[in-house]
Amino acid sequence: MPELTRRDLFKVGAAGAAVGGLSTLGFDVAVAEATTVKQGLRIEGAKVSHSVCPYCAVGCSLLAYTRKNSSGAVELLQIEGDPDSPVNEGTLCPKGASAMELAISKRRLEFPLCRAPRAHEFKRVSWDFVLDKLAARIKAARDRTFVTKDDDGNVVNRTEGLAFAGGAAFSNEEGYLTTKLMRGLGLVYLEQQARV
Repeated sequence: MPELTRRDLFKVGAAGAAVGGLSTLGFDVAVAEATTVKQGLRIEGAKVSHSVCPYCAVGCSLLAYTRKNSSGAVELLQIEGDPDSPVNEGTLCPKGASAMELAISKRRLEFPLCRAPRAHEFKRVSWDFVLDKLAARIKAARDRTFVTKDDDGNVVNRTEGLAFAGGAAFSNEEGYLTTKLMRGLGLVYLEQQARV
């Protein structure tokens, strides 16, 4: 009988412990197949639509996953960054990551509301009412604060009672158009919000 050294004993003991440990982890194929939990993705079978984040002018690409629900209506399941986009490479800022709330939030207003002076409740109004009211207030403020000449007698034709802040999602063309429109009204206080 060959002599068993202390080193050989440690080798055999370590190998036996390893085999025993691995067998308890379920490396038997039959056991592994029987205990596998089958899970489906929430977005499995959903239609993927490409979109652009609405929050700033960077233009991060989004992937929107939709599916028809049991009533036949289209349901938004998920919005995430597009990993194939050279702009954001699948990442989103905190505003972009919350884009789904913009679409499906229970707190989102879907129609204009108006509260009459000294009233306690808001009431639903039409978009035509809102646009007419807005146009009337812009005209009243412009007429009330319009300055034709400055203190030195120079013709300035400006209104100092109105200001305009453009949105960060404006394209160059939209910014140019709104600047021309506001200058046409006589505004001198213009700002483009180009920060996120």
